[in-house]
Amino acid sequence: MNALALATDPSRFVLRFESLFDPGRGLAFPCDEHGEVVLDALSERARRNYFYARVVVGREYATPLVERSDN
Repeated sequence: MNALALATDPSRFVLRFESLFDPGRGLAFPCDEHGEVVLDALSERARRNYFYARVVVGREYATPLVERSDN
């Protein structure tokens, strides 16, 4: 795999929504380095959680951050 492929591999990044009320808890979804989530790659449950998290940003979850995956 070349350096460009590593940099854009969706499994290398996560979009993390941290809970505003329960430190250390939150939701994370695989994404690219720009925070784009491939919805078709998510399970139905993960898609519902992703859409829910987006709707409640500022009320239940902090603004999401793109982070390198631990994998």
